[in-house]
Amino acid sequence: MVLSDLGADVVKIERPGVGDETRTWGPPFVEGESAYFLSVNRGKRSVELDLRGELSRVAFLRLAAGADVVVENFRPGGADALGVGFERVRAVSPRIVYCSITGFGDREPAGRPGYDFVIQAESGLMSITGPAEGEPSKVGVAVVDVLAGLNAAVAILAALRRRDETGEGEHVEVSLLDSALSGLVNVAQSVLVTGAEAPRFGNAHRSVAPYEPLQAQDGLVAIAAANDGLFAKLCGVLGRADLLDDERFASNAARVEHRAELAAELEQALASRPADEWIELLTAEGVPAGKIRGVLDALEAAGPETIVTVQHPAVGPLDLVRTASRVTGDDAPTLPPPRLGEHTREVLAKAGLEEAEIDAVIAEN
Repeated sequence: MVLSDLGADVVKIERPGVGDETRTWGPPFVEGESAYFLSVNRGKRSVELDLRGELSRVAFLRLAAGADVVVENFRPGGADALGVGFERVRAVSPRIVYCSITGFGDREPAGRPGYDFVIQAESGLMSITGPAEGEPSKVGVAVVDVLAGLNAAVAILAALRRRDETGEGEHVEVSLLDSALSGLVNVAQSVLVTGAEAPRFGNAHRSVAPYEPLQAQDGLVAIAAANDGLFAKLCGVLGRADLLDDERFASNAARVEHRAELAAELEQALASRPADEWIELLTAEGVPAGKIRGVLDALEAAGPETIVTVQHPAVGPLDLVRTASRVTGDDAPTLPPPRLGEHTREVLAKAGLEEAEIDAVIAEN
């Protein structure tokens, strides 16, 4: 979907009669369409092909021969077993950029399926998420899936750029586990440096203080005073300049060591005003601060530019969240998330199949 939003013509190959399994992930559904599926499938055309069938496999290879990129997310070896792996596709298109997205890459056990929740557990992400004294927790969205998709899009674009120079395609490999591990950034580096497991800090930050939600008169304020200058401004806004002379809070390292005492002092000051007033005052002084919003509230607060509206054949006007990137001057309309097999005839015809051949493929499926 990221590549589609950037202008790619995307064809999604789905199992006949079943399709992408997220079509069934719900509730919620709208007019029979899964909200989950709708969220990540705009800008694509759907073609039903059973790649176990000879005619369907030939049709797929005809499509691949005219493509710049093929993306697959079978278990390792699955695409090869179906006759649509990298070497087979490269034989019909030497310039192809072929991207494989797997759960664990080549790690054992071979062919292990990868789901975001399992990868969050296996990668250590769950172990650092959640209350300090509570159980490990998954992140509230399938963040590893999202990271893997973004990593794949970046790697594909780089491979296309290299192909422009060399004339040759290549095989890009992205795993959910590697995406999760690389996404641990400073936490992973900390454990490599110390040799000790990373603890959970709940909503606080391991290396910065104050960098957490703090209680105001009527609710929480998320405050990120990530350096000495911001901490000084925070103290000024709160009327607590005395904290700057306290040795416990004289540096970030000291504030991290005494984070509980610091939070108590700050919350004592914050208790005098409502959260919204503090956010306004802190923002005016350049101190990063925000309200903890619900998702609907956040989307409404972000404004209409966050939303793209498409005309869906079953739902009608459908609001979708834009991807984060913006390309100047490119605001072309996008296709709605497709119905299963909606574009099978259209796409196969564009790939050069005759009407009788398309009928034979559909009959085989």
